[in-house]
Amino acid sequence: MADAKKDEFLDDIEAAEAEAFADEMEEIDNEALELDSLRAERDEYKDRFMRALADAENARKRADKDRREAQQYGGSKLARDLLPVYDNLNRALNAAREAEAGEALVEGVELTLRELTNVFSKHGMTAITPQVGDKFDPKMHEAMFEAPVPGTKAGEIIQVSAEGFMLYDRLLRPAQVGVSSMQG
Repeated sequence: MADAKKDEFLDDIEAAEAEAFADEMEEIDNEALELDSLRAERDEYKDRFMRALADAENARKRADKDRREAQQYGGSKLARDLLPVYDNLNRALNAAREAEAGEALVEGVELTLRELTNVFSKHGMTAITPQVGDKFDPKMHEAMFEAPVPGTKAGEIIQVSAEGFMLYDRLLRPAQVGVSSMQG
């Protein structure tokens, strides 16, 4: 019997150790699951943070671009409204020269036109001044009429009605031109 009691005692110890080991393994498994869960949550927060950071950077870049464009092109409505003033000054200057008006009048209109041109230049406006014989460019010119003019090729500018203008790299107003329709 001693042997049976001893075996029973050893079995009890082994069972207790197995039970303690199982409890420890279950606790370790639970901790591992919790750790995996925390890692997944951390990775999700890190991903959300990186996306928010990228969104903030994109918003900053967009705002910076919008600010630059507003600074450069914000006055385009005013610039467009001033173009008829430029055109009228040019017409007045040409009429004064043709009518042989007083030299002081011609000089005054020239100075006013020069000052307006300087203001345009200061604010990024440049004139598009096509010449008779230049090739028509639909991106820069507006065809006001077409006419067959001997000695010209189709698509050549035969008359310039009004200069065009650029505001930095944007077309503010195309040059108004007459275009040849001659074939050959």
